[in-house]
Amino acid sequence: MPGRNAGFTLIEAMIVLVVGCLLVGIAVPAWSAALESAHAISAKADLATTLTRSITHATLAGSEVVLCPGDASGCRGTPDWSHGWIAYADIDGNRQRGANETLLQLEKPLDGKVHLRSTAGRTRLVFQPNGGNAGSNVTFTLCDGRGRARATTLVLANDGRLRTGVPSAAAADACMQPM
Repeated sequence: MPGRNAGFTLIEAMIVLVVGCLLVGIAVPAWSAALESAHAISAKADLATTLTRSITHATLAGSEVVLCPGDASGCRGTPDWSHGWIAYADIDGNRQRGANETLLQLEKPLDGKVHLRSTAGRTRLVFQPNGGNAGSNVTFTLCDGRGRARATTLVLANDGRLRTGVPSAAAADACMQPM
């Protein structure tokens, strides 16, 4: 037809814009939830790896291994493991990392909105040459940006066994709060 202009009408452009916004509105929250889930799974795997490495080293080397929230300079006296943790061979048994004590693992801060908390008062785990850890069981609460309903616990028994569970509402709420 002569005189007809090629292109979109305002109505067509608005329909495309609305459909695009709806798709983005659905995709972004789903992507964010998937990313938080991946970060939480990674944190769980990193903790399990560190626990296994610590227990194995303590057993094979016949020395105690300390695992605690901290960095290469040493432990932090907090139940918040979200900023990273270390495991080292505690050769002299003083629970302080010395220059001659081997750093077995240095874990970086957790990604996303993931938080990892240990039982109050359990800011340091000591693995003995028999593979067990000194003291009582320790419960880690792991949560992320998906909310407290997605929080989980990791319970480490004295004999080195790790199992998952569901945290109490209070523990899940506490985990969601930054420290």
